[in-house]
Amino acid sequence: MKFKLAVLLAILLATVSPLAAQNSYELNTGWKCLPMAKANATGQTISQPTHNLADWQPAVVPGTVLTTQLENKEIPDPFYGMNNKRIPDIYETGRDYYTYWFVKDFQETAPSGDEQVWLHLRGVNYSCEVFLNGQKLNDKTHYGMFLRQTYNVTPHLAKNGANRLAVIVYPPDPVGKPNGGQAGDGTIAKNVSHQYVAGWDWIQPIRDRNTGIWDKVTIEKTKQVNLKNPHVITVVPGVRKPDGAQQPATIKVSAELENPTSKSVIGTLQYTLDGQTVSQKVSLPARSTQQISLKDLTLQNPKLWWPSGYGPQNLYQLKLQFLVKGKTVSDEETVQVGVREIQTEWNDRTQSKQVKVNGQKVFIKGGNWIISDAMLRFTDARYDAEIRYHRDMNLNLIRIWGGALVERPEFYQACDKYGLLVIQDFWMSGDANGRWIDPLKLEDQWTRRQYPDDHQLFIKSAADQVKMVRNYASLAMWCGGNEITPPKDILTALEDSILPSLDGTRWFIPYSNSDSMSYNSLGGNGDGPYTIQPISKFWAFKTYPFNSEVGSVGVGDYESLVRFIPKENLVAPQFLGADKKPSEKVDSVWEYHTYTGVGYEHHILPYGAPKDVKDFATKAQLVNYDQYRALMEGFSSHMWDWYTGTIIWKTQNPWTAMRGQMYDYYLDPNACLYGLRNGGEPLHVMYDPVDSMVMMVNNTFEMKRDMMLVINAYDMAGKKTPMGQVISEINPSMAKKYVPVNAAIKKLAQDKGMFLSLQLLDLNKQVISDNFYWLPDAKGEYSGLKEMPKATIQLEAQQTAKGKIEVTLTNPATNTVAFFNRLALVDAKTQQRLLPVFYSDNYISVVPGEKKTITMEYTPAADGSLPAVTIEGWNVAKQVISTKQ
Repeated sequence: MKFKLAVLLAILLATVSPLAAQNSYELNTGWKCLPMAKANATGQTISQPTHNLADWQPAVVPGTVLTTQLENKEIPDPFYGMNNKRIPDIYETGRDYYTYWFVKDFQETAPSGDEQVWLHLRGVNYSCEVFLNGQKLNDKTHYGMFLRQTYNVTPHLAKNGANRLAVIVYPPDPVGKPNGGQAGDGTIAKNVSHQYVAGWDWIQPIRDRNTGIWDKVTIEKTKQVNLKNPHVITVVPGVRKPDGAQQPATIKVSAELENPTSKSVIGTLQYTLDGQTVSQKVSLPARSTQQISLKDLTLQNPKLWWPSGYGPQNLYQLKLQFLVKGKTVSDEETVQVGVREIQTEWNDRTQSKQVKVNGQKVFIKGGNWIISDAMLRFTDARYDAEIRYHRDMNLNLIRIWGGALVERPEFYQACDKYGLLVIQDFWMSGDANGRWIDPLKLEDQWTRRQYPDDHQLFIKSAADQVKMVRNYASLAMWCGGNEITPPKDILTALEDSILPSLDGTRWFIPYSNSDSMSYNSLGGNGDGPYTIQPISKFWAFKTYPFNSEVGSVGVGDYESLVRFIPKENLVAPQFLGADKKPSEKVDSVWEYHTYTGVGYEHHILPYGAPKDVKDFATKAQLVNYDQYRALMEGFSSHMWDWYTGTIIWKTQNPWTAMRGQMYDYYLDPNACLYGLRNGGEPLHVMYDPVDSMVMMVNNTFEMKRDMMLVINAYDMAGKKTPMGQVISEINPSMAKKYVPVNAAIKKLAQDKGMFLSLQLLDLNKQVISDNFYWLPDAKGEYSGLKEMPKATIQLEAQQTAKGKIEVTLTNPATNTVAFFNRLALVDAKTQQRLLPVFYSDNYISVVPGEKKTITMEYTPAADGSLPAVTIEGWNVAKQVISTKQ
């Protein structure tokens, strides 16, 4: 059916919520809860402040039933060991088991005059009834995980200021059977909700399907008029550069104004940006909502926002106000504005889209993101740390996978801060929504193709979520769904009505591996592969030209594994069978946490069969580093020729999984992060293992000149063999071949393998890019590493500022290479790693006679005590040193 504009306008005016309101506070403590079956009272009764709550338990809001049960020690940590199997699943218990009342007492005096008080619920999963002081606020049951709710509670507030809010929350319906399939039996997708909660190949089922008041609850106070859903568009014409004076940019601002009172209101809508004010007189009839567009502002010499690696992330604060009679502030919102323009164009050579920011084409180095926490325990600090890690990987884009959420404003604030572009999927997946025949699904492909059951709820929710996040500079593209388009009427609404009317500035991709994004001439699904690959394959095998999902392994190190695997299950996989067809014997807890070893043994065994789990984890880090460095180098080496971008599947896990992660659930990075960081440097020197060429890639907008490319080989004893030195230059946004080293490497590596050091120096001999490879012998074995002599490295740690430590590693000239050293910042007393810590580099190799300095940033202890530093390497014994002040 065709989506009519009149219906759209009704949706637009119905979806409301503050961005950063003038006078608001969050209701995030002091909640109580009780299962519906135990309440034995109506919402009208429960919401009376006099109703006795003596038998009620503390509740976590924002949170879910499961997070509340965990807080009250009713269930074990579902992310540890096999604990999740001990928690009743909603498919077996029935929905009533996880249907809960949530109650909050709060103080707010009924206002006098024309003041208004508003209740905002930013996310409830899945349906609910809302009561305040004995009155039901919603005429009809609210449905939809992603549809915000706003209620004018002014007439319902208690005169004495003692109020009670009561919300009964019902789980999704149906809840889906977790039968081991992607999204279980698929029926969870009949709801307008997230799909992974019924289980996927990277996560076990979330037992309550995340039922609860999962996002923020706020009280907002205004005068007569409520200012809501501001919209800021920035227009940056021409081709820009990050430095120097800028031609003007245009700022377009609009907002909705709601007058709930019985009288018309005359006033002024105005905003201030960079010291300039734009205003417009407005007359609002009684009980009406209007959208008002202000005159465009020409911003002279704007400070532009750029993706990470290309320029600074400048941000402005725009204050938008409505003044009654031009004098009294009725309401105001503050919007964070990054001045930039996103464009796309078709690359005829690659047969894929390429992304442009401020007129400059950007080679996309991205990561797929699921969700910060599978049980929806979101914090600003966690978002900031995770997005910072993505920036530190030298990525410039994150794709939000369609089986989860439209991400929260706090996520986008962090992306704005760190310069990560975002592709935001809507709530579809090829698995649940019928792209393939699947015997694990309850209903056939044709039926699933029409999920969800309520298309209008999906459309209404999409419109609401677009308005929630559309002002963020980092949001670059919308996507209809993961590996499948939404049903035709939903797709038409998104393409023809919602996005043009509510945004109109961003590229819309019908689905994540659409031919309109990346023409698929190779067959298959248009994304992948997902398993470990021979290093040469990343360089020599041409895959999809803008690959939305391609990945490899990601097992954490030993310290990561012990956090969630019981001691008795810390058993390394055993590699069995013939050399050409090995198989694995894997512990059951590892399997439950989605360990995948397909092909892993081919890459682990060349380092020697693992002696124990710690040895396995150490060798896995070598594989991790090599895989992700090669992935990004291989794609970058063919940019604008084969590829316009690549997006790794995946960069993080929202629970304690053992695959596809650059850091673990506890925010502890593994070698994947640093291999990717190295391979994704904006200006990078690298070795092509297929044709044995030393190459350089320049992912900046500037010509780079007067650089010295230095190539050295080292044997296992640390003896250096110079292999070339040349003054170099490279044009903007290109990859270039420089020096062939095939014959020399073949000779030096034949018996025991070798080390290859590539450095790019400026004219002051300062290192610009440093890349260190370990290469196998002629048989593909790391025979030299297996018998490598020990190295003693000198380590010093100095506090240089609060929350910042500088570590210097020195390898004496008489040593061999100090290979693959893992640094960690630890509690000086317990020796436990501090998390998160942001290292300027890690898994570091230091050649004889070399000194390297690493910075570590962390959150300081409240008592001012300093942490210690540990180091442990392939041939370096573990050391622990104190930090000097």
